[in-house]
Amino acid sequence: MTNCQSASEQPVRKARRLGFAGALLLGALLTPVAYSGAAAAEPIVFAPAPAVDVPAGNDATQTAVLSGGCFWGVQGVYEHVKGVKKVWAGYAGGSASTAQYETVSTGTTGHAESVKIIFDPQQISYGKILQIFFSVATNPTELNYQGPDEGTQYRSEIWALNPDQARVAKAYIAQLTAAHRFSAPIVTRVDPYMGFYPAEDYHQDFLVHYPDYPYIAYNDIPKVEGLKSLFPAVYSDTPVLALPGKSSS
Repeated sequence: MTNCQSASEQPVRKARRLGFAGALLLGALLTPVAYSGAAAAEPIVFAPAPAVDVPAGNDATQTAVLSGGCFWGVQGVYEHVKGVKKVWAGYAGGSASTAQYETVSTGTTGHAESVKIIFDPQQISYGKILQIFFSVATNPTELNYQGPDEGTQYRSEIWALNPDQARVAKAYIAQLTAAHRFSAPIVTRVDPYMGFYPAEDYHQDFLVHYPDYPYIAYNDIPKVEGLKSLFPAVYSDTPVLALPGKSSS
């Protein structure tokens, strides 16, 4: 079972088991793997816009909670989306007592690595959030894994906070299935929201702070590049950070 690591990067994966500080120390000794336009670890698929959407209403903000594999990359994608006010990396699907990284990484807690997205529905809709999710943030055909990361904690899941979100998410999956846009069946689940627990501070904004970290460069920078290419109207060069005062040093 791997933890947000490429299976081909054995030294870095071992460092992660020693903890975050150990990973960075060993990573500093390795040659950085900067993204240079090479093929992404996961395919980028342009999903059509949802035929139905959640109405904006008069809400100043709305919230989406999504699980799509390692939260570093999913958070990094949405931090570059216009209309998004805040994105937290964290855990959803289990209890508060087990919402810690090392425990979740055992795959026995019911939690999935997730993101909580606070967005302005007057600028971007819930449906557009989902379109980005299926296009560049997750591979919806992978059951209980994403790329090199294996385990139920890396499953693809949409947590519906209300009946409108559940209706739109289920309709969109049916729409994508009928369109045969993906080469295999969509296994993304839609379940009622059970709560969200923010991850440890060192996980927040990881892609922004460490873009040359080997796992990020290979698996996640291509997702951000895919966002920029497929959705230029909503792409922002300046990311919105969960912890804006935190330094990467």
